[in-house]
Amino acid sequence: MAERTPASTSHSRNKHTNRLAAEHSPYLLQHAHNPVDWFAWGEEAFAEARKRDVPIFLSKSFEDEGVAKLLNDWFVSIKVDREERPDVDKVYMTYVQALYGGGGWPLSVFLSPDLKPLMGGTYFPPEDKYGRPGFKTILRKVKDAWDKKRDMLAQSGAFAIEQLSEALSASASSNKLPDELPQNALRLCAEQLSKSYDSRFGGFGSAPKFPRPVEIQMMLYHSKKLEDTGKSGEASEGQKMVLFTLQCMAKGGIHDHVGGGFHRYSVDERWHVPHFEKMLYDQGQLANVYLDAFSLTKDVFYSYICRDILDYLRRDMIGPGGEIFSAEDADSAETEGATRKKEGAFYVWTSKEVEDILGEHAILFKEHYYLKPTGNCDLSRMSDPHNEFKGKNVLIELNDSSASASKLGMPLEKYLNILGECRRKLFDVRSKRPRPHLDDKVIVSWNGLVISSFARASKILKSEAESAIFNFPVVGSDRNEFCEKWPASVLHGDSFCSKSVEANERKEYTEVAESAASFIRRHLYDEQTHRLQHSFRNGPSKAPGFLDDYAFLISGLLDLYEFGSGTKWLVWAIELQNTQDELFLDREGGGYFNTTGEDPSVLLRVKEDHDGAEPSGNSVSVINLVRLASIVAGSKSDYYRQNAEHSLAVFETRLKDMAMAVPLMCCAADMLSVPSRKHVVLVGHKSSVDFENMLAAAHASYDLNKTVIHIDPADTEEMDFWEEHNSNNASMARNNFSADKVVALVCQNFSCSPPVTDPISLENLLLEKPSSTA
Repeated sequence: MAERTPASTSHSRNKHTNRLAAEHSPYLLQHAHNPVDWFAWGEEAFAEARKRDVPIFLSKSFEDEGVAKLLNDWFVSIKVDREERPDVDKVYMTYVQALYGGGGWPLSVFLSPDLKPLMGGTYFPPEDKYGRPGFKTILRKVKDAWDKKRDMLAQSGAFAIEQLSEALSASASSNKLPDELPQNALRLCAEQLSKSYDSRFGGFGSAPKFPRPVEIQMMLYHSKKLEDTGKSGEASEGQKMVLFTLQCMAKGGIHDHVGGGFHRYSVDERWHVPHFEKMLYDQGQLANVYLDAFSLTKDVFYSYICRDILDYLRRDMIGPGGEIFSAEDADSAETEGATRKKEGAFYVWTSKEVEDILGEHAILFKEHYYLKPTGNCDLSRMSDPHNEFKGKNVLIELNDSSASASKLGMPLEKYLNILGECRRKLFDVRSKRPRPHLDDKVIVSWNGLVISSFARASKILKSEAESAIFNFPVVGSDRNEFCEKWPASVLHGDSFCSKSVEANERKEYTEVAESAASFIRRHLYDEQTHRLQHSFRNGPSKAPGFLDDYAFLISGLLDLYEFGSGTKWLVWAIELQNTQDELFLDREGGGYFNTTGEDPSVLLRVKEDHDGAEPSGNSVSVINLVRLASIVAGSKSDYYRQNAEHSLAVFETRLKDMAMAVPLMCCAADMLSVPSRKHVVLVGHKSSVDFENMLAAAHASYDLNKTVIHIDPADTEEMDFWEEHNSNNASMARNNFSADKVVALVCQNFSCSPPVTDPISLENLLLEKPSSTA
């Protein structure tokens, strides 16, 4: 694999160096040699603005020397990495959205020295054009207004922040939602999404098309609810929409067929030409929804795509300490030494390149992936409106593999093997190209999402048929097999493959999840204060942990435990929930703020509810509270449920009127309303193969209203945990322990099934309808 673009470059080649050169953020370092005299967000910049009595400019980049001179003379310019400081970005993006009815990036906002917004927007062209003021004109107007109308500007900014603060920190009018609202909101959300469904190309809404895993999660959850209540026809319709969408995404160019994983979004309606950036939060969420689709269908098409994502992460995105990196850029140089980068250069192919690399199989491969000498970005007028990809091809599957194999008189397995070998050859060639820049920042919240997907995959994928065969870029979950197939030069460091393999070691996916969690605990968690830091690169960032960091990590830790890891992760999840409640919970008004409120430079505390590219911290928190309430007993369980109820009550209007904006919150509300959550309790020695098989059986069927508890009565530390947190579970473990078997009980509505000791019986028990489980 070609080496990654370094985060900083040699100063000897640069005319300018500013304060960003001392920062750790890869994004900030990319602008360290900009002619603008950039500051990072912090007191040094604020003090400079107060001292010079000038406004602050945040935070678009300019290489133009003339623009830089105006900025340096008239403003203090601050650049923010919105991934490192989402709290700051949220304040000023919310202001721009409220002011103009929409927002986006790049974000450009002018602030007073006390950080109140004066005016803002998104993209400003460098020069006046088509009647639209250019950035130099904007700068002159802002300076003039600051000199002549300062008081009016400052009052306007202060008033805007006051109004936004009031609107975005609403309190609940009661302690819980009306009884009928959870089911109504879930149904309304499904209906609204169904109306936006693209029956031709899959997805909900029009181009540009984003994956939006939260919408897929909600549709699958709603379908399962309909199925459980005997409405199989309606359930099937919703499920078909989701499965077709997942198929179209996997076959489209938004999916990296050669190296695995998914790009950020598709610019066209066919999921063909993407914005080529790869984000960690997409990979974690998409792996989970493909897992869910596999759980429902047992179709290895979906498990293959899940593996494809996870193997991409293991190969390209994991650091030597087990940490998982944030993103890969969309742009890269077309050739070694080229200074200009181009969108997608690393990923696209000419027809001749493919012919030269693949030889006799080139025709088959080109037909399968719609490759053409003139380029293939012609399926939609939106795919390449500026002819940037003329003569280039983005791989997309338009033909059915079975039909293509049949047409060639070839067994399907052989056809798929040929495609896999072709992808491997292309991968080897691609690995020698200049790579997109790797953002090796470690973000706690995004790691939490991926910890969840690796933990869940470790058991759900055990349901794959033994005859299932996967082709490149999927390698499999066993480390020996993985490391045999990948040369050391292709992996990040050698720690991944150098670990010893013990006889009864759990599968590699679990180990990846545990390693990521351990890295966060070692480097981004304070054992004394029980607080998290938000991110890590060459050390922890200055930013504290935000709500999403706590909520997403707690969710990942709960999955780590439920899918087979030790109670230490459960202990940490409970610890983190206590800290989250202390720092972010509005005990009087309900719900969680996104920040602690301890940083005076962050002017808004928001109770975020929108489930978009990432789920909202409040949605995930409610689900965490429901899960924790089902694990512990007594007053602590009641406390979790009450916090969940009060939190949801804050968003009652949103659930009633705009359910489609909060799809995961709709699921959370419904989960909380379920009268009796299903409990699966496994009792036995955890080092046995039987335990692994029974645990896989416990997770074989899709059911988000199920809690899996596993207890080894011979483990004193584990039994002490359950005696403290739920003595019923401890008693059940003692009473049902067998030295040579793993015993499973399924409990619901205050009664339990007779014990079972084999995986098939447990799977069948869990497939029974809710009313007959107890």
